[in-house]
Amino acid sequence: MDRSTIGVTTASDWSGKVGDVWAAEWRRTDRSFATLSRQLDAAILAAAPAHGVALDIGCGAGGTSIALASARPDLDVVGVDLSAELVGVARTRAAGIANVRFVVGDGGGALDDLPSPSLICSRHGVMFFADSAATFAAFCRAASPGAPLVFSCFRAAALNPWASALVAVVTGETPTPATCYAPGPFGFADERWVETMLADAGWQGVTGEPVDYRYVAGAGDDPVEDAVSFFRRIGSIAGALRDAPETARAAMLDKLRDALHKHREHDEIVFPAAAWIWRARAPGDQR
Repeated sequence: MDRSTIGVTTASDWSGKVGDVWAAEWRRTDRSFATLSRQLDAAILAAAPAHGVALDIGCGAGGTSIALASARPDLDVVGVDLSAELVGVARTRAAGIANVRFVVGDGGGALDDLPSPSLICSRHGVMFFADSAATFAAFCRAASPGAPLVFSCFRAAALNPWASALVAVVTGETPTPATCYAPGPFGFADERWVETMLADAGWQGVTGEPVDYRYVAGAGDDPVEDAVSFFRRIGSIAGALRDAPETARAAMLDKLRDALHKHREHDEIVFPAAAWIWRARAPGDQR
């Protein structure tokens, strides 16, 4: 079991400073997820009904919701996120798309104001609940009969060197694997744990598909400095740099630059990355 403590993040973080930073950095975070997003969007679209209500949990800056709403014009898509700043970005991006809207709140709370969802989906937005089993059980009870669930999350931190190996190089410390679930980017890394949690929550036909993709951390005329700027804002390296003594920070940044040069592909800094795409369905037959 490898649910790393790297970047442990709670719901309160997303409603505050973490959400604010991701809202400011939405273009570069979307870039880092771009190849995964194409695969996830295809999986969501394959499961999506033509009509009804789709709920996008932890919608962030709205990319997944917008892609779904654009492909299914008769489907009412609702994106929900704890960050008011991210929701503001999503609303701006979705201007003119009539069948998508965004609300501030947690995924469970959004259920109170919606018809039974015909689809529940998420791009990496479901690993931050304090009680995942209870939350996914609530989603299952609220969903329409047979409604599909499709979401992505990271696999093990060791398979995502942009987080694990890079952090170790910069800080000189190897993060300690967690022995139980902790809210954060790698909270759903363990396949057996997720499969059991979803089944216990009432979901049926649970399957997890491993997906490898390109994590683009930097691009442009000076992709190394672009990646340095990105990692100073997003992820565990940002926290390590922020917490480090000022006298140590310059040396840490030099180590980061050296490591990034090794991952340069022409005008991009690219790391291998690993995710799950999970699929399940609510009990009953979808009409």
